[in-house]
Amino acid sequence: MKINSILILFSLALIAMTSCASQKSAAYTYDNGNGRSFQNSQADVVTEKKIIYSSSIDLTVKIPDTAAVYISGIATKYKGYVQQTGTTMCVIRVEAKYLKTAMDEIALLGKVSNKTSYGEDVSDQYADYAIRLENAEKARMRYLELLARDENVQATLLVEKELERLNETIELMKGQMNRIDHLSTYSTITVYLKEKTKPGVIGYIGIGVYKAVKWLFVRN
Repeated sequence: MKINSILILFSLALIAMTSCASQKSAAYTYDNGNGRSFQNSQADVVTEKKIIYSSSIDLTVKIPDTAAVYISGIATKYKGYVQQTGTTMCVIRVEAKYLKTAMDEIALLGKVSNKTSYGEDVSDQYADYAIRLENAEKARMRYLELLARDENVQATLLVEKELERLNETIELMKGQMNRIDHLSTYSTITVYLKEKTKPGVIGYIGIGVYKAVKWLFVRN
């Protein structure tokens, strides 16, 4: 029984060392060029670039509430959804291929004072998650094989503890990859809304005087 326990402990250490070594070596099997090659089968699927696009626009509008409604409609129109809506700021997501079209349509709702767009290439980060996920899944399979041998209680507890840790790692990697998939599919648009200032009675009189003077002196 003691020999079996020692063998189990040795196997656990060997699996952990192999997992770490394979993760380090696999992390450098690809380059940053256009032609990316991987040794890991899980990473082989990472062939397309993963780029997260985001845009923001400062917009002065007559009625912010009405503008917010239109912005929500634009999100739906371009296969996306509303993340946040209000009278001062709206955040929506649209399919990445519609980003420019959606931005152009939002700009028509008022006067644009500022507009920015940027993209973040997360391809290497995504590939790293894929490699770590595959290594964790391989290690989990080896631990399950050890668990199936039904050895002594001490060895079983050690294996189950390692399996719990690996399951957490696998779920974390899957979550990170799903997040990147989602953010690269749906681009974010943040719209900052400002209500157009309305002149009072005296203001309207001043505008009238200004236009009258302009008409007198700037006529052709």
